[in-house]
Amino acid sequence: TRKATPLCPSITNSVTINFVANAQLAAGGSAAMVYLPDEGEFLAGGCGAFYINFGTLLPVYEETLPRTMAALHKNNAAWVIDPVGLGIGSMRTKLVECAKQYKPSIIRGNASEIIGVAKLWGLLTGEESNKSSGAKGVDSTDEVLDAKNAAIALANYTGGAVAVSGKADLVTDGKTTVLCHGGSAFLPLITGAGCSLGGVCAVYAACGGAFVGALTATLVYNAAASKAEKYSKGPGTFQPNFLDEIYNLTTTDLETATIELI
Repeated sequence: TRKATPLCPSITNSVTINFVANAQLAAGGSAAMVYLPDEGEFLAGGCGAFYINFGTLLPVYEETLPRTMAALHKNNAAWVIDPVGLGIGSMRTKLVECAKQYKPSIIRGNASEIIGVAKLWGLLTGEESNKSSGAKGVDSTDEVLDAKNAAIALANYTGGAVAVSGKADLVTDGKTTVLCHGGSAFLPLITGAGCSLGGVCAVYAACGGAFVGALTATLVYNAAASKAEKYSKGPGTFQPNFLDEIYNLTTTDLETATIELI
């Protein structure tokens, strides 16, 4: 990615804009933050990959997101969604539902969000559809493995990949499903760890495709977090140390990653 420096624009929530952009830059990408419909459409035609986060929605996004998603689909561009807070408000639900027809390359979220998307898109039936206890705000009330079938169903529907974040992270393309171990206890204590991961998924997807992008981003995050934790005093020092470790990470650091096929 550092040689290609792919442009990976984001429509992301206002709480994490800075962190998303800096993480993308640290991973070797080029960042651009988008709000307006015509800008989303324009960048959808010339980006390496695009990242859409459903966090702090603005009224303009009711037009921006559908137009951008349609343009991404038309241009056969790689793109990532993070269905943050699914279930909070009708506009958010409507926009996540709209994403179904355009089949995002990567869906990244916590277990409750991934189960929620699969339910909303009608991909879970019977006992599976009643499995989740739902999200608590933006936090998951479900375990990662509870979302395995939902993640596989979503990946099979989109033809892309799904990444479920938690104590151990699940990544699947519908055929191959892996658990990635590592990370840090500080990650849930900094705002935007998951959001920035979605942005970094876009950076790697621009160079390696959906499954490789989602898996690489997850492994990079776990390795960088593990290294940063060792010399951080708390979440305040962890965040900049974490960005440094993403930037300084080498392929050798990923060779010791613990991956479990499930």
